[in-house]
Amino acid sequence: MKLSREGKCKGGVRVVENKSCNAPDADRQTLGVRAKLGYGVGDLAINLFFQSSIIFLLYFYTDIFGISAAAAATLFLVARLVDAVTDPMMGAIADRTRTKWGQFRPYLLWGAPPLAVVTLAMFTAPELSESGKLVYAYVTYILFSIAYTVVSIPYSSLTAVITDNSHERTVLTAYRMAFALLGGIIVGVGTQPLVTLFGGGALGFQITIGLYGGIAIAVLALTFANTTEKALAVSQTAPTIREMLSVLSGNLPLWLIIIAFFAGMLAFTIRSSAVIYYFSYNLGRADLFPLFMLAILASQFMGILITPWLSARLGKKRTYISGAALGILSGFALYMTPYDALGAIFVLSIVGSLCFAAPTVLGWSMLPDTIEYAQWKQGVRADGAIYATASFFQKLAMAIGGALAGLVLAGSGYVANETQSPEALNGILAMVSLIPVLALMMGTVAIWFYPIDEALHVRMRAEIKTRALAE
Repeated sequence: MKLSREGKCKGGVRVVENKSCNAPDADRQTLGVRAKLGYGVGDLAINLFFQSSIIFLLYFYTDIFGISAAAAATLFLVARLVDAVTDPMMGAIADRTRTKWGQFRPYLLWGAPPLAVVTLAMFTAPELSESGKLVYAYVTYILFSIAYTVVSIPYSSLTAVITDNSHERTVLTAYRMAFALLGGIIVGVGTQPLVTLFGGGALGFQITIGLYGGIAIAVLALTFANTTEKALAVSQTAPTIREMLSVLSGNLPLWLIIIAFFAGMLAFTIRSSAVIYYFSYNLGRADLFPLFMLAILASQFMGILITPWLSARLGKKRTYISGAALGILSGFALYMTPYDALGAIFVLSIVGSLCFAAPTVLGWSMLPDTIEYAQWKQGVRADGAIYATASFFQKLAMAIGGALAGLVLAGSGYVANETQSPEALNGILAMVSLIPVLALMMGTVAIWFYPIDEALHVRMRAEIKTRALAE
């Protein structure tokens, strides 16, 4: 059976144009380098926003803008909870979007400029009263969260509609994570020198974030231009709200991935928020922070490069658990390392970053497989709802993690720009080592019970396509 010009088969199922519905799977599964680069580079842009908020926003609030650690903790909790609530809403909107450019791609093009503007406003420090500063921070951070959701949910959802091949998704996710790390390197290594170059303080942050925003707008336009939504299994009929809820409620693999995502983001948020404090106060070597960020992000980049190779040989689940276990051991070792052992601190952090590359890549690679699981079990496909739900729990983890970081600082007696007490130093140390490790152990246990292996995924896809042809 041949396709119509619109690329539809019987039953209203979208497929790759100019292919037969009976064509072998391999005929349409291999993605070209341009498609992988086009999609992957988008996460560089997104991480210019994301990493800036995760690594520097708490520090900006406490040490630049003049908000107390306790007030910042409450702000992070409230604003990120609001952010989390918007994710399912955006997922539902995206699932019901139908344009000539696809469901998800238009949001990258039109959502990037507002996101850049509100990020710039968030890193601006107007002269206000103490209460005025809090109101300004709440408003700008919540607007940032909403604008970020409008771009990030559709971007993440693209993975499932670019290809339905499990291994190709791993490779595609590896490209994405590599560019995400590049964005992280730009932010982690470049922000402090750029802030200094542009005058330091609030003005330096403002100009630097404005520069990042301009780059991100251009890069997301490239992603829009170089991606295509073409997966066979995407229905032309938008799922109802009731169908979306049924897809979520009966999807055990999805909830196991969500637990792992929640644990991973909780660990990442707490640790990333604390690292700059760790180098500034525990080690007394704030000058080494950019070098440290370069080292750990470069090591994670190497881990991302080898993860598809390992996954193809060991399987996604075994590779995930192996990487996580080794990373957890390195975290415990870091907790026991004295502050003057800078070499050991760097080595342990590099090893941990290298090992955690596998869970980072494979979590996002496994999530699209849960979309087919729901379609296989219930006959309903709801990409946006599933990605939005996963993102909701990640944002919830960010809310808790950001609030916890601020509360640990406040509770341990942290005072900005002063010599810290032993209690404050111990609190900062726990945030860069022990607390993230405990969270990651929870996520690894969840993945232990994940049921979708490569054989089951092949079976699911085959049965889904057989049903589509029979309609």
